[in-house]
Amino acid sequence: MFSRESLEKNQIGVYAVALIVGGTVGLLSPRIGSFLEPLVSFIIAVLLFSMFCQIPFLKLREALSNRRFIGALLLVNFILVPLLVFALTKLFPQPSPVLIGVFLVLLTPCIDYVIVFTQLGKGNEKLILASTPVLFVVQMIMLPFYLWLFIGAEASEIVRIGPFVEAFVYLIIVPLFFALAIQFLARKNASGVNILNFTAWLPVPLMALVLFMVIGSQMNRVVKEFNVIIAVIPIYILFHIVSPLISRIISSVFSLGPSDGRALIFSGGTRNSLVVLPLALTLPREMATIAASVVVTQTIIELIAELLYIYIVPNIIYRDV
Repeated sequence: MFSRESLEKNQIGVYAVALIVGGTVGLLSPRIGSFLEPLVSFIIAVLLFSMFCQIPFLKLREALSNRRFIGALLLVNFILVPLLVFALTKLFPQPSPVLIGVFLVLLTPCIDYVIVFTQLGKGNEKLILASTPVLFVVQMIMLPFYLWLFIGAEASEIVRIGPFVEAFVYLIIVPLFFALAIQFLARKNASGVNILNFTAWLPVPLMALVLFMVIGSQMNRVVKEFNVIIAVIPIYILFHIVSPLISRIISSVFSLGPSDGRALIFSGGTRNSLVVLPLALTLPREMATIAASVVVTQTIIELIAELLYIYIVPNIIYRDV
């Protein structure tokens, strides 16, 4: 019998099919891809709404008081990951337009779908959700500094706060408001309970839809600039291999439990690609095309890495004691 449990058990297979179909559609029909692109943020917002509906928000105060986790989160995302990214770009030198794209995407921790992947990977998604305002504020402060430090003053001037604020409001605040309203309704009558039960079915199919739409809408852009972006692929692959190991070590240093440690691993390995893409597109024309392609390439590699993380993180990197 088809059930929510069987759907969740087979989620990796569902996601793999979504990636393959999305890539095929993006290659065969760029017109469909251009149609999908404006819808991606909306579907992510709906996905996060369904995710938020499953989180007991009365326990978020407890998550915010976890100072060890917040300290480890800041150390990983804003000291150790930048050092890793800087080392990788020295190991694989790139021209300036490519470097800007790489730094934009790898120096900004994700504040949206990382929550979903953390839950799927048996991490503490409440901690990640409670930490999103901290990640949002700190990355806005630190990103211009990193760009100035790694590239120069001219690069630091491209950062605009608008896309970050818009993403935070549209992808976090609005879905969160509706999820809280549904949870409040569920405490009053049966219709609210029925809605909550329905939303519990949504994360897996909606995540598959997001994967399909992201890959389908961006594949054509990657193919057009493939001769340029192929040089950054080793950077991204090594990042997704090394980053979880760094987070695992730090979780031991800070004595984080398995669930909290997995949340740290997912935060350290998941980047803000869908938010920084508009920043890349604000660059001068030719530079914008290259930087945006570099950002999109990271998105594709990251999505594949996340599907591996869902299994590897709870079963190999940080197993239950």
